[in-house]
Amino acid sequence: MRMSRPHTIRTVFLATAAAGLAITAAAPVAAATTPAPAPTFLSAGELPASLTPWTAGAVRRGLPEVGSPCTAGTAPSARSRYRDFRTELDTGARQTVTVATTTAGAKALAAKLRTAVETCLDRLAEQDPGLEGEASHQGRIAVEDGAHVHSVDTSSPGTGTTDIRLLSVGRDGRAVTVVEWWQLGELDGAPLTGFKKTTRTAVAKLY
Repeated sequence: MRMSRPHTIRTVFLATAAAGLAITAAAPVAAATTPAPAPTFLSAGELPASLTPWTAGAVRRGLPEVGSPCTAGTAPSARSRYRDFRTELDTGARQTVTVATTTAGAKALAAKLRTAVETCLDRLAEQDPGLEGEASHQGRIAVEDGAHVHSVDTSSPGTGTTDIRLLSVGRDGRAVTVVEWWQLGELDGAPLTGFKKTTRTAVAKLY
């Protein structure tokens, strides 16, 4: 009887320890399968001031079919979402967010989007040989992993119309966002300061 007691205690101890190891081993697996939170989009009140109120559309999966001539076809649709904004005047805006599988992939995508924006005017001129315009880098914004603001100012002598588009590309970890604002007119009538504030907000609130 004295010999069986230690054996029984040791058996119970080993069984308990084995169960504890099983729980500990399973914990990282459960944590790894927890999905990352979805990025947060801008609200209508966070866009640059306009003569008429902004209205925000729903956040939609994928990429828009039209309306983003500078960045169309650059980001993967399967990992992207977007939201459109409009006013009662000829002014519109859009935010697109793409979540890459890795931080390195997000860095590469942000660089690719910036290149697409920087070469936008040249590509538009190829499609419309009579188009005139000016594209400028409007500065870097120190928010999260950084953002850059650009402007693309175009005019069509044939129709007499002028258009101004402000664009920004920003990143926070694996999330890359593009914010676009456009209206009829020229750069001196665009809310550049307000757009930079909107860009800062857009990147800061992603996560």
